[in-house]
Amino acid sequence: MIFSCWKCGKTIEYPSGNPVGKRDTCTKCDADLHVCRNCQYYHPEKHNQCSEPQAEWVRDKEAANYCDYFHPNLILMARGEPSSPADSATKKFHSLFKV
Repeated sequence: MIFSCWKCGKTIEYPSGNPVGKRDTCTKCDADLHVCRNCQYYHPEKHNQCSEPQAEWVRDKEAANYCDYFHPNLILMARGEPSSPADSATKKFHSLFKV
């Protein structure tokens, strides 16, 4: 499994079958990895900023937590926001035509 740190964007690789530990940190910036901002269910526009309806509310989205529904977001961008196909297309367009 390969994903990025929510804070610095460093690529992190875990052997398949090994979950991200609750106390695991990024080797580059020392940020916690088992956090809401690094989860596939994290969505700032959703209620409690989480799209998993059974997950409990977590106050600090950037600190390690014990959420059982945590799954690393495999498309996380360096700034910690989920990318969308539209954002990706816009970036490619601007880089192609130097707009």
